[in-house]
Amino acid sequence: MTDVTTWLETAGALAGAGGLGYAKVRAPRVYWSLVGAPVTWGRFAFSYRSTMDVCGLTVQPSGLRAFVTRNVARREVQPVPPKIRRIRATSTGLRVTLRLPAGLEPADVMASSERLRHAWGVHSVTVVEIRPGFVELRMTGYDVLRRVKMPHKARPHDMAVPVALREDGTAFERDYRKAPMALTLGANHSGKSMYQRNLIKGLAQLPVALVGIDCKRGVEQSAFAPRLSALVTTPDEAAGLLDVLVAEMEDRFDLLSLHGASDIWELPQSARPVPVVVLVDEVAELFLISSRKDEERRERIVTALVRLAQMARAVGIYLEICAQRFGSELGKGATMLRAQLTGRVVHRVNDKQTAEMGLADVAPDAVPVASLIPMDRPGTAVAADSTGGWSKIRTPHTTRDEVVAVCREFAHLVPDLPALEPFRPFVPAEAPAPSPSLVKPRPVTD
Repeated sequence: MTDVTTWLETAGALAGAGGLGYAKVRAPRVYWSLVGAPVTWGRFAFSYRSTMDVCGLTVQPSGLRAFVTRNVARREVQPVPPKIRRIRATSTGLRVTLRLPAGLEPADVMASSERLRHAWGVHSVTVVEIRPGFVELRMTGYDVLRRVKMPHKARPHDMAVPVALREDGTAFERDYRKAPMALTLGANHSGKSMYQRNLIKGLAQLPVALVGIDCKRGVEQSAFAPRLSALVTTPDEAAGLLDVLVAEMEDRFDLLSLHGASDIWELPQSARPVPVVVLVDEVAELFLISSRKDEERRERIVTALVRLAQMARAVGIYLEICAQRFGSELGKGATMLRAQLTGRVVHRVNDKQTAEMGLADVAPDAVPVASLIPMDRPGTAVAADSTGGWSKIRTPHTTRDEVVAVCREFAHLVPDLPALEPFRPFVPAEAPAPSPSLVKPRPVTD
């Protein structure tokens, strides 16, 4: 009987170890919650002071504190680390709020994030300043970008659309109120189209007008026609559409002047025009020309794009431009247009110069990261803005059929904009599902 019990205990232990090993690979959230979080929490609590000391994140105490420690407590005066205000476990890691002592700044902690990652045995450590004097350490226990799973609370709202997952486990939102104009760069099979799919899927659920410019004969955006207010598929059509958008922008400025407002969000709800998001699939097709007769069309397009990028934010017209490469070699106006695009998302690129085009002027530190994105991680990108901050993100895999279904479901949200009606895409009616015949078959007899 004792032998049987021993065998059962051994088998149970092996099964438990095997289950944890399987969970670590196939269900990392479960493994982190059961094993990773308690172990990391204990390691952090046990080694916090010594780790901050060796990483140079301690300061000498104030004169009063040193006097009390030396003469009242009769202890040796030691350097003071940031004070822990809060520790919170999540499904992906730990969140630790620190109060910085006088003499330390958030940049000091950010510079030591890699050393802290190795000291506490986590996948990554991201430092975020939450308010003056306080920073949050966002420790990630495993590679959340290997299998992207968006947070349950990530839903489109206002003019913000969650389109990807950050390396720290939080959702990356494309917020048009904060970054009205944006540029997305990426080579073939880098995930640039997947990023646009997720963006259209989120925007389709909001009360906005979607305008598509897809000069690849509409192969990317024509399937989303039920939710598009306008769609053009050639440079000639794009020139006409952009002229209409510029005229719409001028009319909206007249409306703002009439109400004494600086942007559409200051207008009353009854007078506020619907926001317009212009999705340009491949901007190079609008710049390139094959003969001298195309030069006039190109000038019209570039001028309209630059005017929209410079002024259209206040009237609720936003640009979302995608490209494989967007440099001065495209011609006059390319650099001027790129300088107006605040938000930057750079996927895997074919050369370092392309990464510099998207990131060097807003977040130089992110250029090496974008240049090292592997080919087996499509959808991985570096997102940055004019503030200098950047983060590594990855978009979840979304099929074309999923986006089409969402566009059909929310087709009723297409706003009534008479100026865009000539460019409204044709939407074929859905074929009814085959139903069983009500006629009973009759056998054929001789």
